[in-house]
Amino acid sequence: MELLNNFKETFFVVLNNGVFGLSLINILIILILILISLFARTLFAKFIVNKIKLLVRKTGNKIDDNLFESLIPPLKLTPILFIFLIFSLYIDSSSTLGIFIKKFNQTLTTILVFWLIHQSLVPLSIIIQRLEKLLTKALTNWILKSVKYLVVFLGIVAVLEVWGIKIGPIIAGLGLFGVAVALGAQDLFKNLISGVMILMEKRFQIGDVINVPGHAEGTVEHIGFRSTLIRKFDSTPISIPNYIFSEAPIINYSNRNFRRINWIIGLEYRSSSEQIMHIIKSIEDFIKSSSDFIIDDNHSLFVKIDKFNDSSIDILVYCFTNTNIWSDYLSIKEQLAINIKRIVEDNKASFAFPSQSVYIEQNDKYINS
Repeated sequence: MELLNNFKETFFVVLNNGVFGLSLINILIILILILISLFARTLFAKFIVNKIKLLVRKTGNKIDDNLFESLIPPLKLTPILFIFLIFSLYIDSSSTLGIFIKKFNQTLTTILVFWLIHQSLVPLSIIIQRLEKLLTKALTNWILKSVKYLVVFLGIVAVLEVWGIKIGPIIAGLGLFGVAVALGAQDLFKNLISGVMILMEKRFQIGDVINVPGHAEGTVEHIGFRSTLIRKFDSTPISIPNYIFSEAPIINYSNRNFRRINWIIGLEYRSSSEQIMHIIKSIEDFIKSSSDFIIDDNHSLFVKIDKFNDSSIDILVYCFTNTNIWSDYLSIKEQLAINIKRIVEDNKASFAFPSQSVYIEQNDKYINS
């Protein structure tokens, strides 16, 4: 009997005092408000948001369409905030429940404001991307990510301030911890600084084909805070720490204006001087007359006899194609090869191949013996 009485007393104490200064009745009221606000949020999303979406799409402007699409998630929070604001008007603001509802409203308002700012950065990125010509695509992505992280951090600080948690002492305490972490994370900061230098110096950008001697050769897919992702030509991804790019010479094939052809063509020694000179002249005329090649002060054309090799007379063909695209370069090079072969055949000459002649000198004295 005494045990039952103790249970009754404990139950009514919990019923009256509740948790964190809120009685069970107050907690029940809050739960009911949350359910009502969630129901109102659903109605708001189905009717009002959809109506506004139809009106925005009629403008024909993609920027406001993207802006509204990104603002839909935070806008769906407004019915919840509205319900709790109405409820706060009918309760005693000095009571425990009133103080809690007030802080809860301030928290929702703070989250809504910073959430709207954060989501607004998504469509604004379209405008910022116009700076890619002045900066780089990777650098603009870094700027957007940094601003988003800053907005999230400021939002968390503002929410903590609402609940009376001072962020200053926490940051001061983290400062000492940060010094210890920095000593053990020197490579991280070295990679971060190197990544910033890569973007500022524009040594390469996303989509460039580069060669990092001793590490990888392929297409740059991502430039991160710590490492850069390169997709090799066999489709294998490889991540290289950024500090390596500040120490190694980087070959950026994408920065070339044109691609070079540097061939050695071997003709047989039985080819006459007239044949060789006519072949050289025909190859040079073909390259000069074709629009597939570029010839100027910086991109020279040479079709000359290079040297007398062991089994061939070598002719140097040195020129530049007018494209940097790999597939087009291969097609131009193929057409040049076919025309050179045709020119050699038309001049009744032949290509040389490695060969060796053996001369046997007969010795009559040796044979008669």
